[in-house]
This record gives sequence, C-alpha cells and structure tokens, in this order.
Amino acid sequence: MTDAAVKPRTATTTAGLRGTKWNPDRLPDDARMTAHALTTDDKAPVTGYLFERGGERSVVCLMHPREMNVTQYLVPDLLEAGVAVWIQGARSPGNDIRLEHEKALLDMAAGQLFLRKRGFEKTVLQGTSGGGPLAAFYCEQSALVPEARLRKSPGGRPTGLDTADMPRPDGVILVSAHLGQGQLLLNCIDPSVIDEKYPLQTDEGLSAFAPENGYALPPESSSYTAAFLDKYRAAQADRIRRIDNFALDSLARKAEARKRARATGDRDAAILAAWNPIFEVWRTDADPRCFDLSLEPSDRAYGTLWGANQTASNYGSVGFARVCTPESWLSNWSAFHSNAGMERCAPAITQPVLMIEYTGDNSVFPSEANRIFNSIASQKKVRHRIHGNHHGRPVDSDRPNGQILAGQTIAAWLSEHGFS
Repeated sequence: MTDAAVKPRTATTTAGLRGTKWNPDRLPDDARMTAHALTTDDKAPVTGYLFERGGERSVVCLMHPREMNVTQYLVPDLLEAGVAVWIQGARSPGNDIRLEHEKALLDMAAGQLFLRKRGFEKTVLQGTSGGGPLAAFYCEQSALVPEARLRKSPGGRPTGLDTADMPRPDGVILVSAHLGQGQLLLNCIDPSVIDEKYPLQTDEGLSAFAPENGYALPPESSSYTAAFLDKYRAAQADRIRRIDNFALDSLARKAEARKRARATGDRDAAILAAWNPIFEVWRTDADPRCFDLSLEPSDRAYGTLWGANQTASNYGSVGFARVCTPESWLSNWSAFHSNAGMERCAPAITQPVLMIEYTGDNSVFPSEANRIFNSIASQKKVRHRIHGNHHGRPVDSDRPNGQILAGQTIAAWLSEHGFS
C-alpha cells in the first residue's frame, strides 16, 4: 500500500457554519427571495429572508442564535419539496457580546408572527448545530401561557417573554443539533488553565496535550486513561464554575451600584452601574474525544469543529466564547446557568420531530445523540443517521454527500406529515 493510499483522516473546520453553503445550481429556476425588516416585541430590528416558488402552505424556518447563513445547503431541497424557506437573522449576528438566548427567542417570534400574517398555515422550525437547542427552547417557552414563561435571564435581565406573542410551530427538524452551547463548552474547555488572567499558564497534569497524559501527535489517536478523564472532566466543570462566579460577582456589584445610584444620585455609583465588563475566555477547544478516537467510536476524523491544529484553535483568537459579557456568558456558555439546553427543553417538544444525526460529527457524539433523542417528548419523533461531518460533508471521500441525503430525508418527512 502506498503512502498516498493511507492519507490520514483529519477533520475540516465546520465551526461557524463553515461548509453549509448551498450549490446555487441546485436552486429551482422559479425560486425567488425577498428580504424583510422586522421589529421584535422589545423593539429590536432583525432581518429575515423568505424563499418561495409560489403557492406554498408551509414554511420551514432556519435560525442560529449567532450565525447568519442565507445560502444554507438545505434551501434548494426544501423548495423542491414544496415548502417555503425562512432564514431568520438574530439581532446580534457574529458575536457573543449582546447575545442572550432569551432575547433570541424574541427574534424568532418576530419571524413566526410575520409568517403567520403572510398567510402560511404551518411553520416548521429547523435547527442546525446550535440552532437545535434554540428551536427546542422556543418550543418550550411558546408552549407556556405568557405569565408562566421565564421572566428573567440567567444574568437577571427582564426577558420580555412573559408579554410576547410567540406562535407555536407545527413541527421541528433537528440537523446535527448539539446538547446546547453550555454543555458543548463544558466538554471542550481546557481545564489546565491555571488563571483566567494569564491563560498561557498551564497545569500539565490536566493537559490533554501532554504526552504523559496519553496525548499523541496528530493524526495518531491519543489514548487517555479512565482516571485521567475523570479528573479532566471534573476540572472542566470547576473552570466553568469559576467563570460563573466571576460573572455573578460582576453582576452583583453592578446591581449594588445601581441601587446606590438610585438612592443617592451618586455619579460614581451611576458609572459603575452603567459599566458592563467585557472579558475573554481562552483555550476552549480541548475535548479529549476529538484526539482519542477510541472514546465513543464513530466515523469522525481526528480533530474538532475547528480542524486538526489544536495549537491554533485552542490558543488562537477565534474560538467558542472568546469574548463575553457576564450576561452573555451565563445565558449562552454556562452549562450550569444557560436555559438553552436540549435536555432541559426537549421534554416540552410535542410536535412531530425529525432528527438527523451525522455519524462523523466532532461535536455530537453517539451517547449525546441518544440523550437528545430520548429527551424529546413527542410521540411522533423519528431519527436518521447519515454519514458526514458536523455539516454533512463526507468524512471519507468515497461516501455520498450527506447534505444531499439529509435533504431527501427531510423532503420525505415533510410529505409524510402533511407539510408539503
């Protein structure tokens, strides 16, 4: 066998919805797109994009809390299936500074209201990756009477959900949906960081990249012991809680300053009440399952959602949760405070559900896919496993394009449930 024949399998970057762009040649010739400027219940401006061919009764709605991808690969297949497609934008695309999942629900609700007024009889939420937990969170809150909804975000801000009009969707499609941003970060944050202010200081006894702990140079699979992994996972939770405490302490100081400012009119107190610290979270790409392929075996290649170079992804400036506020950290990235967790929200999903799991995913592992599917309450739920990476591209070049197979699977499900 030649060296070329044994080329190592390494992951390509899929974070940030990379690899989800459509092939424009697959769009129906009669497809048309219109852009719509909307205003949320709390007066924030958001934008949505509607794809139609004409005469559709149902619309599939795609939204991610942070990313905006109008040219998503499923659009051509959905239009061919006989449904319209709505791409919903969030109020703060591309960053975590303003993002709170509770506010993202108001963004989604604005789109749902627009579509109902537009005349669509049925809406189906489609969540890809982090869009899955967001869709589940929306289903949970929209199923409640307004006064029973969450009134405060994890950071203590009023959500506005208790007064908002939130139409219930008629179905849910989950594609490579993970457990939620908080759980995702809990699994991949590097616990060997000693001090958040000095992120290059490392406890080598907790490093997944230390050879003495079982690390091997890529693309050779590492091999960690159960004892190391137990210690590692506990330390990851400890690091999340330390950042939680920093965020909560910051908000408590802000609240106390606000109280003093209102009571005394003190300018220094008013400044502290207005000040909203922005902080950095480094080294967040270190899930051992991405380097030790014997853990939760699957079709995945060596590496993470950010690729196979962990020196760049774990230490570089681009990564999960890099820049946060206390409010955004608690709402989005804290496994112990975020409301947008699949296992917390999916028991409220009673609508028909289609779940598509890609078998070479570097962020949704087999046990997690099982947990997600088992947590969905719907009696009309179905699960399909398709070869592909996090966004359905083939891990092995001789395998079919999972994105095409996913589109075909979704089209059949929409027809079966009367959406097309």
